[in-house]
Amino acid sequence: MLTIIALFAGIAWLGLTLLQGNFWRASERLTDSPAPEEWPAVVAIIPARNEAETIGAVVEAHIKNDYPGDFTLIVANDNSDDGTAELARASGAHEVLDIPPVPEGWTGKLWAVENAIQHSELASPNAKYVLLTDADIQLAPDTVSRLVAKAENENLALTSLMARLDARGPWASFLIPAFIYFFQKLYPFPRANDPDDNLAAAAGGCMLARKDAVTAIGGMGKIRDALIDDCTFAKAIKDLSPFTKIWLGLASDEAVSLRDNRSLSSIWNMVARTAYAQLAYSPVFLFGTVLGMILVYLAAPLILLSAFYHWNLFALIFSGIACALMAYTYWPTLRLYGRAPWEAVLLPVAAGLYAAMTFSSALRHWRGEGGQWKGRSY
Repeated sequence: MLTIIALFAGIAWLGLTLLQGNFWRASERLTDSPAPEEWPAVVAIIPARNEAETIGAVVEAHIKNDYPGDFTLIVANDNSDDGTAELARASGAHEVLDIPPVPEGWTGKLWAVENAIQHSELASPNAKYVLLTDADIQLAPDTVSRLVAKAENENLALTSLMARLDARGPWASFLIPAFIYFFQKLYPFPRANDPDDNLAAAAGGCMLARKDAVTAIGGMGKIRDALIDDCTFAKAIKDLSPFTKIWLGLASDEAVSLRDNRSLSSIWNMVARTAYAQLAYSPVFLFGTVLGMILVYLAAPLILLSAFYHWNLFALIFSGIACALMAYTYWPTLRLYGRAPWEAVLLPVAAGLYAAMTFSSALRHWRGEGGQWKGRSY
């Protein structure tokens, strides 16, 4: 039985390595594109609810960007009570828009974004692009111009960057690279960037969308109740036509998250907020996912140890192949975060923790506490 399970794990990892869009290569990066003949107007929207800790630095970074064209920044203040609005104004935001109470059927973030998009028709009526960012994402001075240049050069309806997350401290340095790795596995960037593949993905912290594409999908109303709003948004745009192109890449210093991930609870809550939504709130999918995580990530190293101790040659070979491929595919993401190669052996432990986070996400949903964020539960 151990040999059969080891064989299954080896085949699974061989398939993941050769197929699934080579997700593990972590090679989709924002490269420099030729400058357009004319720089189109951009309106940036930051939805913010009680973000006093980071909003000042984020707004200042937006205002100090080197974009050559018209650039307008709107902070959508979602009923903050910690001084977020005042700090945004003091930091130079062009407009701070106070958002009305969230109606039934909407998430707070999407309601704030929708109101800001509607308001942008007055604030920046000629804008060709809408830059949707989060209140904890700090952009480099040239990020906006590089995103626009790429979008213009490649005729992209959506151009997105997965921000570099905070990986300080033992918990974050251990779990954040694994988070990025698992996201790439769920949403392989090369497949999302292929117009002939129906898979779509984006990273909500930094999304440059063509305004006509946002209008064509009906704005945020199209996805008003989505918890995984970025990928849902990307899917809606990519499905507009067979010729609609989107792009998602990994950021280094182009987009950096200021959200503190040093505590285990911070990472746990980030995952548990949406993990069960990713599984369509299905107990069957939950069972299959947890079982799959155990068989693919945990079984191989445990069988490797057992096979070595009891000298089961075939189990040793198959589990060894699985473990070697697991470490090999994880290394590019570890390198992205400046981690040592040997840390690849910790991926099974991280996978076990993420399986536990996924199960806790389901528990929260069953208790009526799902999708918790900033004092709200969806």
